Amino acid sequence: MTTNQAGKTEFPAIDRRRMLGCLAGGFGSVGLATMLGESAAADSSPAKRSLPHHEPRAKRVIFLFMNGGPSQIDTFDPKPELARWEGKRLPVLDQNTNKLLGKPRPLGNAFPSPWKFAKHGECGMDVSELFPHVATHADDLCLIRSMCCDSFFHAQGTLEMMTGSGLFLRPSMGSWLTYGLGTENRNLPGFVVLGNVMGNVDATKVFSSAFLPAEFQGTRLPNLKEPIPNLKSPIAETEQRAQLDVMQQLNARHLDRRADTSALNARIEAFELAFRMQTVASDAFDITRETAATQQLYGLDQPTTNDYGQKCLLARRLVERGVRCVVVNHTDWDQHSNLLAGHAKNSLSVDQPIAGLLADLKQRGLLDDTLVIWGGEFGRTPNTEGKNGRDHNTAAFSMWLAGGGVKGGHIHGVTDEFGAYTTEGRTHVHDLHATILHLMGINHEQFTYRYSGRDYRLTDVFGTVVRDILA
Repeated sequence: MTTNQAGKTEFPAIDRRRMLGCLAGGFGSVGLATMLGESAAADSSPAKRSLPHHEPRAKRVIFLFMNGGPSQIDTFDPKPELARWEGKRLPVLDQNTNKLLGKPRPLGNAFPSPWKFAKHGECGMDVSELFPHVATHADDLCLIRSMCCDSFFHAQGTLEMMTGSGLFLRPSMGSWLTYGLGTENRNLPGFVVLGNVMGNVDATKVFSSAFLPAEFQGTRLPNLKEPIPNLKSPIAETEQRAQLDVMQQLNARHLDRRADTSALNARIEAFELAFRMQTVASDAFDITRETAATQQLYGLDQPTTNDYGQKCLLARRLVERGVRCVVVNHTDWDQHSNLLAGHAKNSLSVDQPIAGLLADLKQRGLLDDTLVIWGGEFGRTPNTEGKNGRDHNTAAFSMWLAGGGVKGGHIHGVTDEFGAYTTEGRTHVHDLHATILHLMGINHEQFTYRYSGRDYRLTDVFGTVVRDILA
């Protein structure tokens, strides 16, 4: 670790390690390394990087990612004024202002929300009837109504939300966290992604470690029926260990002859991690060990909530075992038409599992130092597209955080009377990332990585910590 002339802490690439070799007997080397996302972070202790910079409020992150863009007007930002303008042209710009990477599209007429809002909790937070279960946790939610971003399309918007850049390949937020803080359990990946993103979004880029060492990219588990293929070895552990020891010499010799070792190191470490996971992961991924009451809390007994309920329950089991960052994906919130059916279906499938996760974390004493984040890559317009849909809106959308050092029952930011633009407390994605890092004990301006002649960071050259939401 060094300090440059600007006083920023620079973190060099991890030293080459002579890790134990590739798995033999029952594991396909290339397939398993790819499945694991080549993510181990097994030797990435905070002490090696002098982190955290300050006392952290959160130790781990769960990002409940609603890919496609939920409508803020129909969920957490009520706009009753739209009812007066229904079917009329709104007194806003005649064109969608989201111009980055796309042509502006004409706006339709005003489209008031078809769902009712009510106040919840002691804080009196307005929440749509789409989220009756989440609404019971209003006093735990820190709602940001003034989010904004730059990228208009889903691929770029998702990339921006996860990496800070919608145009260039950058490390995912989970990669930055595991690179900087390591993992509390070297027998499990430090950064796990549950479920798929939208089909037009490249998950290999969104959850990539980019120029950070390859071992820190996300471990993607799209299939919960068999999250870790080939987890059990057909041979005895002692025999498998002996095979690995023999392969160590070959891998070390192969590694010595190659200058660029990041990907090769990651692959070798993934094999070793897989060996350790044979005992630990079987327990971590076995949600049948939970009580019937806990499974019902997450909605596992209902077909509409079973899938996302399993993901949320697994996220809790992973973070309590030391995984640093878990992204729990849900698609598809992209209703350009038939928003009534689409948003109703989506919210029904995630509402109870999310509320169950919050309740479960709280009763286990984990919510205080676990930061839960909910939101999509952008929001939607107050105007119609098609018969009853909404277009993308990067100028104003809602996200909420819970636990991990944020104010519960708090609302930050204000949008205009139609929900089209942010008028107070503008919070860019860069500001959100800066705040997340701050809660994890990291100064986002000092947490840099030297690559291709310059210092890179998650927030690039932007971002301000949103101190108004800090508890």
